Amino acid sequence: MAEHVYDSSDSCTGKSAVQEPLEYSIYGLLKKYQITITTAESATGGMIASTLINVPGISEFFTEGYVTYSNEAKVKMIHVAPETIDTYGVVSSETAADMAASAAKTAATMAAVSVTGVAGPDGGTKECPVGLVFIGCYLNGKTVTERHMFSGSRMDVRKSATESALSMLKKCIEETYAV
Repeated sequence: MAEHVYDSSDSCTGKSAVQEPLEYSIYGLLKKYQITITTAESATGGMIASTLINVPGISEFFTEGYVTYSNEAKVKMIHVAPETIDTYGVVSSETAADMAASAAKTAATMAAVSVTGVAGPDGGTKECPVGLVFIGCYLNGKTVTERHMFSGSRMDVRKSATESALSMLKKCIEETYAV
């Protein structure tokens, strides 16, 4: 994943401010608040976990990650309720929420981020088109979800979902701890 570095020059001093990559910001928050985390990924196939483990020292807070690509894996590995998938569909806000909460419980972590969606180029329907992604964030007993519609190639959708999941995780931590 590309680094998220932005250049914003101060018009008065001409000095440039460089923002650290998102995964390093998340690591700083995990460390500051002593938050343990896991991931439950479907459409991203482990990209969120891979991005997080690029950060030296993350192993103190990131215990494990789950790639639960099939419905069966979601049920077997992280104990998503089969009724959730049957009732709402695998690509839904409810399934993303269940994935996040269930992964945190399974891994015994304080936090979890989850992704379920249709990366494409095939597999989409009118109700569930290619690019539709739901992200779940569980932290300290509270779960929130976001719905996203991404475009581009399969890899574009996966990269966008990964970046959005990391941004959501950072936002969840900041809002919970009022940073």
